[in-house]
Amino acid sequence: MGANKLFFQVERKEINYIQSTIESYDGMAVVRTADPRAGVIEIWISPGCEELVLELLDDLRDREEIQFIRV
Repeated sequence: MGANKLFFQVERKEINYIQSTIESYDGMAVVRTADPRAGVIEIWISPGCEELVLELLDDLRDREEIQFIRV
């Protein structure tokens, strides 16, 4: 069973913050910048962690007002 991949477009200035925040949860997910000019990030989610990552993204959206557009 492999990792799940999700793609989102975010503001370029938020990429490092999002990556640092998500990857601080050791082993839960890895963030890769798929297209830095367009602000597209790729989140590789470890099996069994999908719900936790989606909750974290919701929290970042609500608390930090970061917009995630699914691509």
